[in-house]
Amino acid sequence: FYYPRKSYSVKEICTFGSNRKFTHLIVLSEKSKVCNGMLISHLRPSTAANGLGGPTAFFKVSNVIPSTDVPNNGAPTNHVPELNLHGFTTRLGHRAGRFLGSLFPHNAQFQGRQVATFHNQRDFIFVRHHRYVFEEGREISKENGKKKTKARLQELGPRFTMKMRWLQEGTFDTQFGEYEWFHKRKEMDTTRRKFHM
Repeated sequence: FYYPRKSYSVKEICTFGSNRKFTHLIVLSEKSKVCNGMLISHLRPSTAANGLGGPTAFFKVSNVIPSTDVPNNGAPTNHVPELNLHGFTTRLGHRAGRFLGSLFPHNAQFQGRQVATFHNQRDFIFVRHHRYVFEEGREISKENGKKKTKARLQELGPRFTMKMRWLQEGTFDTQFGEYEWFHKRKEMDTTRRKFHM
């Protein structure tokens, strides 16, 4: 669902969403009609978070290409996609990967042949949405005399890149919230060989 933010604070919107049994809140920020930030807050209470929702994370978003601008794009359907999380190896990476995986229901509808990919490389998360396409080839199999079937991926879009800036326990709260992880550029970006996720 999309609702205009108007003059509500994000903390108020989290309260409204959790009262209406929403699972997540995603707030996009933009500059010059281009998305440059994404705030994701998990609203459902859990036993791990002492009955509170969470976590909440803020991602810097770059290289946004909408579905219409992706070359040879396909039209997505309403099927629940499979989820592919790749490269989340550290403890923080596991936390971020499970958090991003919670955005999708865990009952993938395989007949839709769609897959959503979150690929972590050098602390950048590349997001892609594809569909499996099976095509009948020209070659004939020697074993059974039938034409060979080839598989390929068709990108559905959108495609974009994210970089996590902070991760907070519980729902969004800038005043009293406790940060699990905060990216400090001058302290953490001293070498190109050390990665956090």
